[in-house]
Amino acid sequence: MLFLAFSMGPDRYLIDVHQIEEVLPYIDVKVLPGAPTGVVGLVSYNGIPIPLIDVTLLALGRPSERLLSTRIVVTRYPAHGGEQRLLGLIAERVTDTLERDPADFAPFGLEPGTPPYLGPVASDGSEIIQWVKVEALLSEEIRTALLRQAAIGDQ
Repeated sequence: MLFLAFSMGPDRYLIDVHQIEEVLPYIDVKVLPGAPTGVVGLVSYNGIPIPLIDVTLLALGRPSERLLSTRIVVTRYPAHGGEQRLLGLIAERVTDTLERDPADFAPFGLEPGTPPYLGPVASDGSEIIQWVKVEALLSEEIRTALLRQAAIGDQ
């Protein structure tokens, strides 16, 4: 399976490329004052406003660094009734892809109390990599508030 690799702080994380619509350079964001933690605003993607989540802010409590390798990863987020919505993720050090067998990943034993989007882990030589489950990134409250856009293909 092919994954897109990115970082949060010093650690490496992966997203399944089948959940990705496109990877964009970091662009200006329409800020949403008072938005929940992690939600930074909206960006226009092919003329469609899509919500933008800073995964580093969501996980570590600090915004992603603005590096040349900081990207907006446009993902297909599963919604009710089998529909999909577009959701932008700001991620640091988006520089490569990685081919891994899903069977290489295993639970890490501390799942209770950890955010549900942090999936199983695997060793990549000298470091531990962790699978981020895009479908589990948003709480029900945030999901309901943000994903009121039209389903993909309804435009």
